[in-house]
Amino acid sequence: MSISVDSAAGLAVKAADRAHVFHSWSAQALIDPLAVAGAEGSYFWDYEGNRFLDFSSQLVNTNIGHQHPKVVAAIQEQAAKLCTFAPAFAVDVRSEAARLIAERTPGDLDKIFFTNGGAEANENAIRMARLHTGRQKVMSTYRSYHGATANAIALTGDPRRWANETGVSGIVHFWGPYAYRSSFHAENEAQECERALAHLEATIAFEGPQTVAAIILETVVGTAGILVPPAGYLAGVREICDRHGIVFILDEVMAGFGRTGEWFAADHWDVVPDLLTFAKGVNSGYVPLGGVAISGAIAETFAQRPFPGGLTYSGHPLACASAVATVNAMAEEGIVENAKRLGEDVIGPGLRELAERHPVIGEVRGLGVFWALELVKDRATREALTPYNAAGAAAAPMGELAAACKQRGLWPFVNMNRLHVVPPCNSSEAEVKEGLAILDEVLTLADAHTV
Repeated sequence: MSISVDSAAGLAVKAADRAHVFHSWSAQALIDPLAVAGAEGSYFWDYEGNRFLDFSSQLVNTNIGHQHPKVVAAIQEQAAKLCTFAPAFAVDVRSEAARLIAERTPGDLDKIFFTNGGAEANENAIRMARLHTGRQKVMSTYRSYHGATANAIALTGDPRRWANETGVSGIVHFWGPYAYRSSFHAENEAQECERALAHLEATIAFEGPQTVAAIILETVVGTAGILVPPAGYLAGVREICDRHGIVFILDEVMAGFGRTGEWFAADHWDVVPDLLTFAKGVNSGYVPLGGVAISGAIAETFAQRPFPGGLTYSGHPLACASAVATVNAMAEEGIVENAKRLGEDVIGPGLRELAERHPVIGEVRGLGVFWALELVKDRATREALTPYNAAGAAAAPMGELAAACKQRGLWPFVNMNRLHVVPPCNSSEAEVKEGLAILDEVLTLADAHTV
């Protein structure tokens, strides 16, 4: 990779951004976005020549890293052939993308409805479930994120929902399993599973099973904590849904396409949902793309009845070309297998070694290249390093940690009191160890906040 210094260009990019770009989830006058000059593989760099190891995969979506040559070439070739075409037509690259995805989704999820991203995927999955069942309520967990459009943000459990709520969404939230901070006073994973399922059963009973259209879960909760479900939990939810005629939706927007060391996280537990939503890793975000994988029973609902939804850019040829190239590259290069190996042999053991040295680490959890460090002030009490949804001075320890990472050339993913370790699925062992060595340094600084 060629990195040069061009300070003037960087200043111009920054000035234009500050003059005209309105950033998401931000107080516009309080942000200072980095001007990015380029990226390749697991790294990106600024106009000052500073290079960063991307331990965030941007927004946990560049599963094959930056500028993968096969995907870049596929986009270029498709642009020369057919840039765009309406979704009502049969287009070769659209059909091939759907076929490749359907081959890898669990069970009979063989029909693919394409969207522009994960939020729209969840919106349309909810619409399908409501129309399929004739019911309105949808249930989701408090520790979750499902997107920022109207229904998707109502489904979301984290604080980004609060400012967007209407109070008339038909969404019911419940507690999912989280053994480290159990809402059920569980003493182990088995108890957590049993009590979380009992809580869900009780919530459904009091809401009225006949009113519930769907339960939607992130297979492995992403931004809200990388919470790996205990053995038996997803199978238990599947059984509850079957018993009450409820559609089971798995949100694999972040966990899918190799992130957990399997094509889909559901494969770890051999659970087949009725609908599965995806985006991000399907093409590493090179061109916006998401979708819903649909079971035969739900697809049959719309065999003679029109599905009342659509998008101008559904199955956009450039996006589908990038998905075809991504899936093929992942298969040819063993990228899913690499993610699994990194998790089992490098990241998991490496993070557990860090936990032995750093009292600020309360828990290590994850799969594949999808890990979180839960940071605490006190291991005995499990008091979080920063309060829930902290801002300003209360959030300072995590801000200091993130800044220390960046100063050392590591771009972290930080959320509340957690540090997520989510590099690209095709990262090398050396790159991962480089990042872990930097974390070792900065966690020493964070240890100063412990008791």
